[in-house]
Amino acid sequence: MSWTRKHLLDIESLSPEEIITVLDTASGFKDVGKRDIKKVPALRGKTVINLFVEPSTRTRISFELAAQRLSADVINFSAEASSLRKGETLKDTTRNLQALKADMFIIRHSAAGAPHFLTRFLDAHVINAGDGAHEHPTQALLDTFTIREKKGRLKGLNVTILGDVLFSRVARSNIWALTKMGAKVTLCGPVTLVPKIFEKLGCRVTHRIEEAIEDADVINLLRIQHERQRKTFFPSLNEYTALFGLSKERLARCKSDVLIMHPGPINRGVEIDSEVADCDHSVILEQVTNGLAIRMAVLFLVNGTRVPIEASA
Repeated sequence: MSWTRKHLLDIESLSPEEIITVLDTASGFKDVGKRDIKKVPALRGKTVINLFVEPSTRTRISFELAAQRLSADVINFSAEASSLRKGETLKDTTRNLQALKADMFIIRHSAAGAPHFLTRFLDAHVINAGDGAHEHPTQALLDTFTIREKKGRLKGLNVTILGDVLFSRVARSNIWALTKMGAKVTLCGPVTLVPKIFEKLGCRVTHRIEEAIEDADVINLLRIQHERQRKTFFPSLNEYTALFGLSKERLARCKSDVLIMHPGPINRGVEIDSEVADCDHSVILEQVTNGLAIRMAVLFLVNGTRVPIEASA
């Protein structure tokens, strides 16, 4: 097993071998989800804190359910009902929670680098559930898992990431994961949201959607990250949809076996038509299912668990 890390903070620092370890471990946990009793005792007696200081639905619930399926005790931390509202610092909040013998912190925060900051003074394991526009490692891992599961490989595939790349932590983590695993990544969107500087990460950049999708094996769509933007980056949503939305007509020009992905939440009628989101090419709901298995695998690995998954059933 190629995993010795205490935390999962990003994809950038992971080796291809470590990524494969997570994906292979997740395969075993996906099988657990098919059993009548969907629980294993791998984290029995451990306390996991879901520290979400930024809104989330899919990721928070997925991590909560993953920890429960591993038999951990889970505490969901609400920033709105906490002392953070009274001016307490993130450092003091987490140190107080650790004093209650918490073993793991799963953190989502609007500030890039927040999970890395916590590792400087916490003894507990820290997992990044999204930090600002920096990274979202478990989303990239579940996307990579889904592609490998559906296509049987990653190396040599053409993957297009379409949308608001500049403000997307999902895009950054996916770029790191896919290029490490040998996929060819194309980025597409408005010039203001997909600057040429991303070519330094080993990607192809184009601002023509037809060019981006014609040879794509996978199209991963991103929503507009309005909450992270401080100014207008395109004239209107209607214009964005006309130039970069994935419509039924544009899908017809793609490969017959293209995969359509989206990390959610979907803005139907903006970056993707409803018919496309629900079509046979779409694996959006499978991404959600796979996210549970990936997060079980991450919790299992960062805990340093060495008991085989089968034996812990």
